[in-house]
Amino acid sequence: MKDLKYNEIREKYLDFFKKKGHAEIPSAPLVPENDPSVLFVNAGMFPLVPFLMGEKHPKGTRLTNSQRCVRTGDIDEAGNNFHCTSFEMLGNWSLNDYFKEEAIRYTLEFFVGELGLDINNIYASVFGGEDGIPEDKVSISTWENLFKEYGIDAKVGEGERIQKFGKKENWWGLDSGGPCGPDSEIFYDTGKEPCGENCNINCNCGKYIEIGNNVFMEYLKEGDDLKPLGRHNVDFGGGLERITAVIQKVDNVYEIDIYKPILEKIQEITEKNIDTKVNTGDMLKSQRIIVDHIKASTWIVMDGVVPSSNQQGYILRRLIRRAVRHAKKLNIKQPFTKEIAEVAIDQFSPTYPELDEKREEIIKIIEEEEIKFNNTLENGLKELENLLEQKNKISGEDAFKLYETYGLPLEVTEEILAEKNITLKERQNFFSAQEEHQEKSRTASKGLFKGGLADTSEVSVRYHTATHLLLASLRKVLGEHVYQKGSNITPERLRLDFPNESKLTSEELKQVEDLVNSAIKQELNVTFEEHPKEEALKIIEKYSSTSSFEEKYPDIVKVYYIGDKEAPFSIELCNGPHVNNTKELGKFKIVKQENIGAGVKRIKAILK
Repeated sequence: MKDLKYNEIREKYLDFFKKKGHAEIPSAPLVPENDPSVLFVNAGMFPLVPFLMGEKHPKGTRLTNSQRCVRTGDIDEAGNNFHCTSFEMLGNWSLNDYFKEEAIRYTLEFFVGELGLDINNIYASVFGGEDGIPEDKVSISTWENLFKEYGIDAKVGEGERIQKFGKKENWWGLDSGGPCGPDSEIFYDTGKEPCGENCNINCNCGKYIEIGNNVFMEYLKEGDDLKPLGRHNVDFGGGLERITAVIQKVDNVYEIDIYKPILEKIQEITEKNIDTKVNTGDMLKSQRIIVDHIKASTWIVMDGVVPSSNQQGYILRRLIRRAVRHAKKLNIKQPFTKEIAEVAIDQFSPTYPELDEKREEIIKIIEEEEIKFNNTLENGLKELENLLEQKNKISGEDAFKLYETYGLPLEVTEEILAEKNITLKERQNFFSAQEEHQEKSRTASKGLFKGGLADTSEVSVRYHTATHLLLASLRKVLGEHVYQKGSNITPERLRLDFPNESKLTSEELKQVEDLVNSAIKQELNVTFEEHPKEEALKIIEKYSSTSSFEEKYPDIVKVYYIGDKEAPFSIELCNGPHVNNTKELGKFKIVKQENIGAGVKRIKAILK
């Protein structure tokens, strides 16, 4: 096994697949554009949605990247050995190009040939057939042949080198339909003793670590029907943190080279505030949670999110507040988030320079939320006293409300009650309420593991095009400082966030609405041209327009025009999809205006 650092592994991965004819594409921002199905990008497939559906990608049919991701369903898992809220996913894709044999061969060649992993410790899972869908014989035979090349007589079956599972473990597809198919995962045996007779590669005991997965999209689900897709896509994803932990022979991601300085900083702060009451195991878990949550917060703020009471802002607020709660458990009373954020930025800014460029802004936002929450915690203690005065008891549901609203940890509530010789009533109801809340968080990212498809219905395509018209109209009414900070499209409405110091007056709102409807009535054509990105940006600059999220686009991009190319109503970099003519949109109506943060406004609109 080679001695490699986190950044070296990423570089080796990208170089390897570029040598195999793959074009590198950039990491997209964490907030998905025009995709309401998840709060954050949680897999590398997000920038490729239109191309997975069959649209031609400017860089060809073989692609690779390292995508920064956030998974909201993993927040409560953070602190254990291998779960991270934010992480990098190494990805390579075949868009109707090579398929199972080549994909699996590339994966094994990279892990064994490039990283030096011991072939004797590698295991694979494959789809074993279910619901009338046959087992994936091609993947099975491919793994058998590859192992044979390394001198291993690989058996297929329970507890063997190649293990078969059903849809739960080895199938990817959305409940709502679309491209889907079997997948084949690759695992590394850490050398730990098995947890029991039934231990297998999908066991969570830590003996086997999943280091990568190839999804083979060869079917199309429409309603309850499953039929051949008519094209074949490969989507590989591998967690860079996990792979690094295996390479560096550590049993958790917090000990890898890029995370360790962050962990050491919180351990240094803890030492100054040590409380002998804290169990060593609990102390380490709290330290890890702080590392994970503050590091994730720096990424999220970098990509334009601020703490708030809903959607991405709520997740950010929850991460910062959860870090502060765990600092309290470590007896840390003074402000600490700045010190942790500084180290996290230092560690990851070589990969994401924007972290350093926005350093002051990122730290200020995180610090302000820390201060607000410390004040909120005090309010939580007061609310607890009020509840006791009112009914002289606290239920499990009350305890969870104190936890969720004020951040008062259950153990703090119980400690205070114990001092008053009061027992928490119906304690189990706290966990029932917590599980219900966690399920809502998981729902936000459900269905898009290992890549995902946005809603590409006809009505959503109309709203996507209307968003271009809205942005152009806002710029005409308010000025050139307006650009898209974020957008969200559902089949019911569109939403656009943009910078502006004050809310629009009723007159300005009417002007914007009238401009959009005028563009619709003019029946303007919607067209695009492909250009190198730098050339495309110059074209857009010529029209005094602004392209948002430029970093997410590849070297060859699409410039979308609405109207005459010599004097377009709107011109933007975009991957689509769009209508062909504005007459397809119907009537545009602004239904709501909101102030969502300092200098950031939001407009929601519908099409009738």
